[in-house]
Amino acid sequence: MPLSFLTADRAFDAADDVALPFDDRERWRRPYRPGPWRVGAAALLLLLASFVLLAGVVTALTATVSSAGFCFVVALVVIAGALRLLRMGVWVGARGLRHVNLLVTRTTPWAQVAGVQTVQQPVRWLGLPRTVQGQALVLSRRGRAQQELPPLLTTHNADFLGRVEAFDRAADAVEAWAEENSKL
Repeated sequence: MPLSFLTADRAFDAADDVALPFDDRERWRRPYRPGPWRVGAAALLLLLASFVLLAGVVTALTATVSSAGFCFVVALVVIAGALRLLRMGVWVGARGLRHVNLLVTRTTPWAQVAGVQTVQQPVRWLGLPRTVQGQALVLSRRGRAQQELPPLLTTHNADFLGRVEAFDRAADAVEAWAEENSKL
């Protein structure tokens, strides 16, 4: 069973001459692959969930059903968290730009996008409070007061830590989507 949210479209790797190489522009797409840190953390969460499920089976055989039910609910929450972790990132589509975080998803229609640009600024290292100097892809909106929006992508997040070339390709792809669609 292919997991479409886990892999980016192969068209971004194959097409160097076309910025937006898609036939079906209505689907939401992530223009990059999830990074090794994100995939590794999700794999560890799924491993933890398998142990909790095993504990739930053992608990169901030896103890009360409510204790086993609690273990199964905890395992389902951990699995849902791992899947949401894999889904995090920037998604682009015909309707706008979607920024998926662990708990919040923000969708900005292309009509509200004034620009998307790469800037040099202090960025959080793997989402932790520690900041380092790096690059960030930031979104600026039209018609809104200048509110501080979190960066869409950074060179030090779980997708691009140690992969500067992948960050450049992903930032270029998102900028191309924004440039083409915000004119409409």
